[in-house]
Amino acid sequence: MAIQNFTTANGYRDKILQGDCLNILPTLPAGAVDFILTDPPYITRYQSRDGRSVPNDDNHRWLKPAFAEMHRVLANDAFCVSFYGWPQADKFLQAYRAAGFRVVGHFAFPKRYTSRSRFVRYQHECAHLLAKGNPPCPRDTIGDVIDWTYSGNKLHPTQKPLSVLLPLVETFCPQQGTLLDPFSGSGSSLLAAKTLGRSYIGIELDAKYHAIAERRLEG
Repeated sequence: MAIQNFTTANGYRDKILQGDCLNILPTLPAGAVDFILTDPPYITRYQSRDGRSVPNDDNHRWLKPAFAEMHRVLANDAFCVSFYGWPQADKFLQAYRAAGFRVVGHFAFPKRYTSRSRFVRYQHECAHLLAKGNPPCPRDTIGDVIDWTYSGNKLHPTQKPLSVLLPLVETFCPQQGTLLDPFSGSGSSLLAAKTLGRSYIGIELDAKYHAIAERRLEG
């Protein structure tokens, strides 16, 4: 899809755009989305057992500008949930705070299997809950420990299961709201939004994963 400059987000709503979020996010107006749920590269040079990798996982040049744009396009008094890689937690925290986000919560997602063994067996994922402004507390709060169900990573090397994304969308995205994911991968966060009747805007750099996400969302 050709990138345009919309005065509202309507031209992007319920679509996943293929391209670099650093080029696409500036075309969205300020305050255009109601919730951000994203799984950016962990900056760990990750490679799956079958050799797949994640674009831009070998550098952090994109990190601060991406979160600055995410803060700009998020509505006032709203939430962002960002997965992150704990070895680079300091870089993520610096990027959040430089953009203007406050860290107001932290999620742990324990796994029933080991992703990798080194100094310890790595058996969890994690995410930060960020706030722009002063959003009200959710009507129905959820716990900050959510069990992880293995997705099989069939569609993407770091594919997140719907079972952990659905409660995040239901809790932090208003019922008539729009979810943004600037690092959409295979579109799991967008599918969670669609399942719960929310609108969504997705961005994915890799053409192969963008095509996979489009097919999932059309189904």
